Amino acid sequence: MEDYKAAYEKEHIKTADLAERVAVLEAKNEELAFRLNRIKNNPLWKASAPLRRCMHFVLRQKTRLKNCGNLRGVAAKLKYKKIEREAMKRYGTLSFPDEERARTEREAVFERMVKISILVPLFNTPESFLREMLDSVLAQTYENWELCLADGSDEAHGYVGEICRKYVSEDDRRRIVYRKLAKNAGIAGNTNECLKMAGGEYIGLFDHDDILHPSALYEYVRVINEQGADYVYCDETTFRSGDINHMLTMHFKPDYAVDNLRANNYICHFSVFARELLDGTELFRSRFDGSQDHDMILRLTDRAKKVVHVPRLLYYWRSHEGSVASGVEAKPYVVEAARGAVADHLKRHGFTHFQITSTRAFETIFKIRYPIAGDPMISVVIANKDHRKDLERCITSIMEKSTYENYEIVVVENGSGEPEIFEYYESLKERENIRVVSFDCGGSFNYSAVNNFGVENARGDYILLLNNDTQVITVNWMEELLMYAQREDVGAVGAKLYYENKTIQHAGVVLGLGAHRTAGHSHYGQHRENLGYMGRLCYAQNVSAVTGACLLVKKKLFEEAGGLDTGFAISLNDVDFCLKLRQMGLLNVFTPFAELYHFESISRGLDDQGEKAARYNSESERFREKWKEILEKGDPYYNPNFSLDRSDFALKI
Repeated sequence: MEDYKAAYEKEHIKTADLAERVAVLEAKNEELAFRLNRIKNNPLWKASAPLRRCMHFVLRQKTRLKNCGNLRGVAAKLKYKKIEREAMKRYGTLSFPDEERARTEREAVFERMVKISILVPLFNTPESFLREMLDSVLAQTYENWELCLADGSDEAHGYVGEICRKYVSEDDRRRIVYRKLAKNAGIAGNTNECLKMAGGEYIGLFDHDDILHPSALYEYVRVINEQGADYVYCDETTFRSGDINHMLTMHFKPDYAVDNLRANNYICHFSVFARELLDGTELFRSRFDGSQDHDMILRLTDRAKKVVHVPRLLYYWRSHEGSVASGVEAKPYVVEAARGAVADHLKRHGFTHFQITSTRAFETIFKIRYPIAGDPMISVVIANKDHRKDLERCITSIMEKSTYENYEIVVVENGSGEPEIFEYYESLKERENIRVVSFDCGGSFNYSAVNNFGVENARGDYILLLNNDTQVITVNWMEELLMYAQREDVGAVGAKLYYENKTIQHAGVVLGLGAHRTAGHSHYGQHRENLGYMGRLCYAQNVSAVTGACLLVKKKLFEEAGGLDTGFAISLNDVDFCLKLRQMGLLNVFTPFAELYHFESISRGLDDQGEKAARYNSESERFREKWKEILEKGDPYYNPNFSLDRSDFALKI
């Protein structure tokens, strides 16, 4: 299991730019303090104890706000108590169903009223935790469940059995099954004993010290019926031992994403799956104790026909001394178990000679290095008009820093008028692997057409679209991109790009983000050393699209997708291209391990003036119409609880 709380608190990152980072963060904290003071001075401040606790939480987490986009976003929006109450109602315990809603859920009749067997391995569970766990199951509005309790507690904790037997006797519907084990067999062994007791069509995995939202099973059965789900999970929150309102982190997850899951067990809780997925395989394997759930999730999602994510906070993960939620140091063997689970999964998929290493975000958030197969040629296609300084800096950085050697650079000259750029072109003729080809733009610049022409003249097996105003940072940047682009299930791969001031320009594209509701960049403007929401700036992951400023793709896929759509002359052609790849059943990948500067003007923002604005509005309208259905569904890799008005994973309120 990953410790999201600890990942957030691990902020002492050594960097030469620490002074600059601190200055930026101090400015943000000053603004935050001002906003918080306005809230505290509100005459309605004392009206609600839960709201007071919520704000106290924000104050105590000031340091964490540096790397926690969603919490900072919430704090910035909490200008009035009314807004704060809405946040609590939406995400806190006040979101529990009221009496009328609960009755509606209890009376709901589905075509498939599946029985869900909830497995809970018990071991020396504190009495209060045990009772709260049991009560949260009894409070479920969907009532066709079975609770299977396998107790491996020692003699000193005999009360565990006494409490469980009392709950068994008091449940008239006989839905609770309890068994005292002869000996404790660990998490995997005890859970497997629970499974032997289970008779449900679906299996749910529940920790002995956590809490379920009353609507959890109702929501799961709903998507089982509506979408044919055979594996279901939800969003979750960690909380301090004695107070469910005392939330530490709220983890709003993406939909199923295999690259995310390989790098980080983001699915975690609350997993419910069709029992048939277990046919011929084990539930938990003891050699992965500590990360047995990661191993199980990787195996069963591979088998599942329909993995569905319910984007609601339905699982409350208790943080207390000794739990993984309080820190992986509580269970140090977790790291090796997690690495082993991922390695086993990769071997099943035919990968060999890979490397799995921990990242700066957390020990169990991994970087995976896949081997490069063969020595394919990469054609770096750079569109250029004038701008000698930019182009020279770009090409020089490629030649001086790249460790991958089998590449060519194809510069697509289109309409330059300055003598110095042609002088530079002449100097490039001395380089065997650099060519300049000329494209007649006919007086009207079309980025898509220029790059399509460059690809037509490329000799490589792979195309790397690159802006002329970029500069390489990572020496093995091509390898980091190529290792993903070589996979048969991957379309486009994108890099992590920074402005000159070392803030993020690109870290993956989110559909619907921004004022035009077309697409925008996640974590935009965050500092280079930011860990990202739940560490997402620290591992390779699936995204809907990546920027054409640095995009690697197989040449044959570029051609099969029809290249860049010339109907998007300047903007959104890269996003459109990535969505075409997605329609072909391929994954697009963002990797933070290929880094470049992108010297695009920070102040430019959206093209919102004059002819540029008219052109951008026109292309945006065309994009929204072309991808209307996709946009209405929302970005699968961006939780719908996040705001589309901000790029920092602020919550939608």
